[in-house]
Amino acid sequence: MKKVLFIYNPYSGDGSIKSKIDRIIKIHLQHGYIVLPYRISLIYAIDDIFMHIDEKFEYILIAGGDGTVDNVINVMKKHNIDCPIGILPTGTANDFAKFIRMPKDINKACEQILESKPRRVDIGRINDKYFINVASMGAFTDVSQKIDTNLKNTLGKMAYYVKGIEQFPNIRNLKVNVESKEQNFDGDMYLMFIFNGRTAGNLNLAYEASITDGVLDVIIVKASMVIDIVSLFIKMLKEQHLQENNSIVYFKTNKLKIECNEDIVTDIDGERGPNFPIEIECIKGGISLLGIKK
Repeated sequence: MKKVLFIYNPYSGDGSIKSKIDRIIKIHLQHGYIVLPYRISLIYAIDDIFMHIDEKFEYILIAGGDGTVDNVINVMKKHNIDCPIGILPTGTANDFAKFIRMPKDINKACEQILESKPRRVDIGRINDKYFINVASMGAFTDVSQKIDTNLKNTLGKMAYYVKGIEQFPNIRNLKVNVESKEQNFDGDMYLMFIFNGRTAGNLNLAYEASITDGVLDVIIVKASMVIDIVSLFIKMLKEQHLQENNSIVYFKTNKLKIECNEDIVTDIDGERGPNFPIEIECIKGGISLLGIKK
Protein backbone atom coordinates (compact mmCIF):
# COMPACT_ATOMS: atom_id res chain seq x y z
CA MET A 1 0.00 0.00 0.00
CA LYS A 2 1.03 3.60 -0.59
CA LYS A 3 2.08 5.72 2.37
CA VAL A 4 1.03 9.18 3.56
CA LEU A 5 2.69 11.27 6.27
CA PHE A 6 -0.04 13.02 8.27
CA ILE A 7 1.18 16.01 10.29
CA TYR A 8 -1.49 17.59 12.50
CA ASN A 9 -1.50 20.51 14.91
CA PRO A 10 -3.77 19.67 17.88
CA TYR A 11 -3.71 23.32 18.98
CA SER A 12 -5.05 24.78 15.72
CA GLY A 13 -8.55 26.24 15.70
CA ASP A 14 -10.86 24.57 18.17
CA GLY A 15 -8.70 21.44 18.42
CA SER A 16 -11.41 19.26 16.86
CA ILE A 17 -8.87 17.57 14.60
CA LYS A 18 -8.07 15.22 17.50
CA SER A 19 -11.52 13.62 17.20
CA LYS A 20 -11.30 13.26 13.42
CA ILE A 21 -8.08 11.31 13.05
CA ASP A 22 -9.83 7.93 12.76
CA ARG A 23 -12.02 9.25 9.93
CA ILE A 24 -8.96 10.54 8.09
CA ILE A 25 -7.18 7.19 8.39
CA LYS A 26 -10.33 5.28 7.33
CA ILE A 27 -10.81 7.35 4.17
CA HIS A 28 -7.18 6.88 3.19
CA LEU A 29 -7.34 3.12 3.79
CA GLN A 30 -10.34 2.97 1.47
CA HIS A 31 -8.16 4.58 -1.20
CA GLY A 32 -5.25 2.22 -0.61
CA TYR A 33 -3.08 4.42 1.61
CA ILE A 34 -1.37 3.70 4.92
CA VAL A 35 -1.25 6.81 7.15
CA LEU A 36 1.66 7.63 9.44
CA PRO A 37 0.37 10.30 11.89
CA TYR A 38 2.67 12.83 13.56
CA ARG A 39 1.42 15.14 16.31
CA ILE A 40 3.01 18.58 16.47
CA SER A 41 4.11 19.43 20.02
CA LEU A 42 6.39 21.77 21.90
CA ILE A 43 8.60 18.85 22.95
CA TYR A 44 9.52 17.34 19.59
CA ALA A 45 10.66 19.28 16.52
CA ILE A 46 8.97 18.67 13.16
CA ASP A 47 12.46 18.03 11.79
CA ASP A 48 12.51 14.69 13.63
CA ILE A 49 9.80 13.11 11.50
CA PHE A 50 11.45 14.15 8.24
CA MET A 51 14.49 12.06 9.09
CA HIS A 52 12.35 9.04 8.09
CA ILE A 53 10.85 10.42 4.86
CA ASP A 54 11.71 8.55 1.67
CA GLU A 55 10.36 8.10 -1.85
CA LYS A 56 7.76 5.61 -0.57
CA PHE A 57 5.59 8.45 0.75
CA GLU A 58 3.07 9.60 -1.85
CA TYR A 59 2.31 12.89 -0.16
CA ILE A 60 2.29 14.85 3.10
CA LEU A 61 -1.08 15.71 4.63
CA ILE A 62 -1.07 18.80 6.87
CA ALA A 63 -3.90 19.64 9.28
CA GLY A 64 -3.74 23.14 10.74
CA GLY A 65 -3.87 26.80 9.79
CA ASP A 66 -1.64 28.82 7.46
CA GLY A 67 1.07 29.08 10.14
CA THR A 68 1.22 25.29 10.51
CA VAL A 69 1.51 24.86 6.75
CA ASP A 70 4.33 27.43 6.70
CA ASN A 71 6.21 25.58 9.43
CA VAL A 72 6.04 22.30 7.55
CA ILE A 73 7.07 23.87 4.24
CA ASN A 74 10.07 25.53 5.90
CA VAL A 75 11.25 22.20 7.30
CA MET A 76 10.72 20.52 3.93
CA LYS A 77 12.82 23.19 2.22
CA LYS A 78 15.50 22.86 4.89
CA HIS A 79 15.81 19.13 4.18
CA ASN A 80 15.38 19.48 0.38
CA ILE A 81 12.19 17.41 0.40
CA ASP A 82 10.00 17.96 -2.66
CA CYS A 83 6.94 15.86 -1.89
CA PRO A 84 3.34 16.91 -2.73
CA ILE A 85 1.33 18.31 0.17
CA GLY A 86 -2.38 18.38 0.92
CA ILE A 87 -4.00 20.80 3.38
CA LEU A 88 -6.83 20.10 5.82
CA PRO A 89 -8.06 23.55 7.02
CA THR A 90 -8.35 23.14 10.79
CA GLY A 91 -6.96 26.52 11.87
CA THR A 92 -8.82 29.72 12.73
CA ALA A 93 -8.62 31.70 9.49
CA ASN A 94 -7.38 29.12 6.91
CA ASP A 95 -6.95 31.86 4.31
CA PHE A 96 -4.87 29.87 1.82
CA ALA A 97 -7.07 26.78 2.06
CA LYS A 98 -10.09 28.95 1.26
CA PHE A 99 -8.24 30.36 -1.73
CA ILE A 100 -7.80 26.87 -3.24
CA ARG A 101 -11.44 26.09 -2.27
CA MET A 102 -10.64 23.39 0.24
CA PRO A 103 -13.82 22.42 2.17
CA LYS A 104 -13.89 22.60 5.97
CA ASP A 105 -15.61 19.22 6.11
CA ILE A 106 -12.85 16.67 6.75
CA ASN A 107 -14.42 13.90 4.65
CA LYS A 108 -14.91 16.18 1.64
CA ALA A 109 -11.44 17.70 2.03
CA CYS A 110 -9.76 14.28 2.11
CA GLU A 111 -11.70 13.13 -0.95
CA GLN A 112 -10.82 16.31 -2.83
CA ILE A 113 -7.14 15.76 -2.10
CA LEU A 114 -7.15 12.04 -2.90
CA GLU A 115 -8.98 12.54 -6.20
CA SER A 116 -6.66 15.31 -7.40
CA LYS A 117 -3.31 15.45 -9.16
CA PRO A 118 -0.38 17.51 -7.81
CA ARG A 119 0.21 20.96 -9.29
CA ARG A 120 3.26 23.19 -8.94
CA VAL A 121 2.32 26.45 -7.20
CA ASP A 122 4.23 29.52 -6.04
CA ILE A 123 5.32 30.31 -2.50
CA GLY A 124 6.89 33.41 -0.99
CA ARG A 125 10.20 33.82 0.76
CA ILE A 126 10.97 36.60 3.23
CA ASN A 127 14.72 36.66 3.95
CA ASP A 128 15.36 33.00 4.81
CA LYS A 129 11.77 31.99 5.68
CA TYR A 130 9.05 30.68 3.36
CA PHE A 131 5.35 31.52 3.47
CA ILE A 132 2.32 30.30 1.58
CA ASN A 133 -0.25 33.09 1.91
CA VAL A 134 0.82 36.58 3.02
CA ALA A 135 3.55 38.63 4.65
CA SER A 136 2.43 41.89 6.24
CA MET A 137 3.65 44.83 8.29
CA GLY A 138 2.26 47.99 9.83
CA ALA A 139 -1.00 48.71 11.67
CA PHE A 140 -2.90 45.63 12.90
CA THR A 141 -0.47 43.13 11.37
CA ASP A 142 0.71 41.90 14.76
CA VAL A 143 -2.88 41.33 15.90
CA SER A 144 -2.70 37.55 15.52
CA GLN A 145 0.46 37.47 17.65
CA LYS A 146 -1.29 39.32 20.49
CA ILE A 147 -4.52 37.32 20.61
CA ASP A 148 -4.93 35.07 23.61
CA THR A 149 -5.18 31.44 22.45
CA ASN A 150 -8.34 30.86 24.48
CA LEU A 151 -9.99 33.91 22.91
CA LYS A 152 -9.01 32.72 19.43
CA ASN A 153 -10.38 29.23 20.05
CA THR A 154 -13.61 30.62 21.52
CA LEU A 155 -14.39 33.38 19.01
CA GLY A 156 -12.60 32.01 15.95
CA LYS A 157 -11.96 34.61 13.23
CA MET A 158 -14.04 37.16 15.19
CA ALA A 159 -11.16 37.34 17.67
CA TYR A 160 -9.02 39.01 14.98
CA TYR A 161 -11.63 41.72 14.43
CA VAL A 162 -12.09 42.30 18.16
CA LYS A 163 -8.36 42.78 18.65
CA GLY A 164 -8.13 44.96 15.55
CA ILE A 165 -10.83 47.34 16.80
CA GLU A 166 -9.05 47.51 20.15
CA GLN A 167 -5.87 48.70 18.41
CA PHE A 168 -7.52 51.19 16.03
CA PRO A 169 -6.91 54.27 18.27
CA ASN A 170 -3.16 53.54 18.09
CA ILE A 171 -2.92 53.72 14.30
CA ARG A 172 -0.08 55.97 13.13
CA ASN A 173 1.94 56.91 10.07
CA LEU A 174 4.87 54.59 9.35
CA LYS A 175 7.79 55.60 7.16
CA VAL A 176 8.97 52.88 4.75
CA ASN A 177 11.09 52.52 1.68
CA VAL A 178 10.07 49.87 -0.86
CA GLU A 179 12.19 49.03 -3.88
CA SER A 180 11.36 46.79 -6.84
CA LYS A 181 11.91 46.91 -10.57
CA GLU A 182 8.19 47.60 -11.12
CA GLN A 183 7.50 50.18 -8.40
CA ASN A 184 9.32 52.21 -5.74
CA PHE A 185 7.62 53.75 -2.72
CA ASP A 186 9.30 56.05 -0.21
CA GLY A 187 6.77 57.58 2.15
CA ASP A 188 4.25 57.12 4.95
CA MET A 189 1.87 54.17 5.11
CA TYR A 190 -0.52 52.52 7.53
CA LEU A 191 0.05 48.93 6.49
CA MET A 192 1.39 46.71 3.73
CA PHE A 193 0.56 43.24 2.43
CA ILE A 194 2.65 41.03 0.16
CA PHE A 195 0.33 38.30 -1.08
CA ASN A 196 0.95 34.91 -2.58
CA GLY A 197 -2.67 34.02 -1.83
CA ARG A 198 -5.63 36.39 -1.87
CA THR A 199 -7.15 36.83 1.57
CA ALA A 200 -6.08 38.02 5.01
CA GLY A 201 -8.42 37.54 7.95
CA ASN A 202 -11.00 36.30 5.43
CA LEU A 203 -10.98 39.66 3.60
CA ASN A 204 -10.41 39.20 -0.14
CA LEU A 205 -7.78 41.90 -0.55
CA ALA A 206 -5.59 40.60 -3.38
CA TYR A 207 -8.44 39.44 -5.59
CA GLU A 208 -6.26 39.60 -8.74
CA ALA A 209 -3.60 37.25 -7.32
CA SER A 210 -2.65 33.88 -8.78
CA ILE A 211 -0.48 31.12 -7.29
CA THR A 212 0.96 30.12 -10.65
CA ASP A 213 2.02 33.46 -12.19
CA GLY A 214 5.46 33.72 -10.56
CA VAL A 215 4.78 37.08 -8.90
CA LEU A 216 3.52 38.43 -5.57
CA ASP A 217 0.77 41.03 -5.20
CA VAL A 218 1.87 44.04 -3.12
CA ILE A 219 -0.71 46.32 -1.48
CA ILE A 220 0.44 49.43 0.39
CA VAL A 221 -2.21 51.43 2.26
CA LYS A 222 -0.87 54.98 2.28
CA ALA A 223 -1.27 57.24 5.32
CA SER A 224 -4.20 59.55 4.55
CA MET A 225 -7.20 61.33 6.04
CA VAL A 226 -9.83 59.38 7.99
CA ILE A 227 -12.49 60.05 5.34
CA ASP A 228 -10.24 58.42 2.74
CA ILE A 229 -9.79 55.35 4.93
CA VAL A 230 -13.57 55.01 5.38
CA SER A 231 -14.01 55.18 1.60
CA LEU A 232 -11.23 52.63 1.15
CA PHE A 233 -12.86 50.23 3.62
CA ILE A 234 -16.15 50.39 1.69
CA LYS A 235 -14.31 49.65 -1.56
CA MET A 236 -12.55 46.71 0.11
CA LEU A 237 -15.92 45.21 1.06
CA LYS A 238 -17.02 45.60 -2.56
CA GLU A 239 -13.66 44.29 -3.86
CA GLN A 240 -13.07 47.49 -5.83
CA HIS A 241 -10.06 48.89 -3.96
CA LEU A 242 -7.34 47.88 -6.44
CA GLN A 243 -8.68 50.02 -9.28
CA GLU A 244 -7.70 53.71 -9.45
CA ASN A 245 -7.51 54.26 -5.71
CA ASN A 246 -5.41 57.16 -4.42
CA SER A 247 -5.12 55.56 -0.97
CA ILE A 248 -3.41 52.42 -2.28
CA VAL A 249 -0.21 51.55 -4.09
CA TYR A 250 -0.73 48.22 -5.84
CA PHE A 251 1.67 46.30 -8.04
CA LYS A 252 2.91 42.81 -8.89
CA THR A 253 6.56 41.80 -8.61
CA ASN A 254 8.73 38.74 -8.17
CA LYS A 255 11.13 40.50 -5.80
CA LEU A 256 11.21 43.56 -3.53
CA LYS A 257 13.25 45.04 -0.71
CA ILE A 258 11.74 46.89 2.26
CA GLU A 259 13.52 49.13 4.77
CA CYS A 260 11.88 50.63 7.85
CA ASN A 261 13.26 52.23 11.01
CA GLU A 262 9.91 52.25 12.82
CA ASP A 263 9.22 50.11 15.88
CA ILE A 264 7.01 47.59 14.09
CA VAL A 265 7.17 43.85 13.46
CA THR A 266 6.63 41.79 10.34
CA ASP A 267 4.06 39.02 10.24
CA ILE A 268 4.05 35.82 8.19
CA ASP A 269 0.67 34.10 8.15
CA GLY A 270 0.01 34.94 11.79
CA GLU A 271 3.53 34.27 13.05
CA ARG A 272 6.26 36.82 13.78
CA GLY A 273 8.56 37.41 10.82
CA PRO A 274 12.14 38.72 10.52
CA ASN A 275 13.31 42.23 11.40
CA PHE A 276 14.01 44.94 8.82
CA PRO A 277 15.54 45.25 6.32
CA ILE A 278 13.79 42.45 4.48
CA GLU A 279 13.91 41.00 1.00
CA ILE A 280 10.84 39.19 -0.30
CA GLU A 281 10.63 37.12 -3.45
CA CYS A 282 8.29 34.74 -5.21
CA ILE A 283 9.54 31.19 -5.69
CA LYS A 284 7.71 30.12 -8.85
CA GLY A 285 6.48 26.54 -8.61
CA GLY A 286 8.08 26.28 -5.19
CA ILE A 287 5.89 23.42 -3.94
CA SER A 288 3.69 20.65 -5.31
CA LEU A 289 0.10 20.94 -4.03
CA LEU A 290 -2.86 18.56 -4.04
CA GLY A 291 -6.55 19.36 -3.80
CA ILE A 292 -6.72 22.57 -5.82
CA LYS A 293 -10.26 23.06 -7.06
CA LYS A 294 -10.58 25.08 -10.25
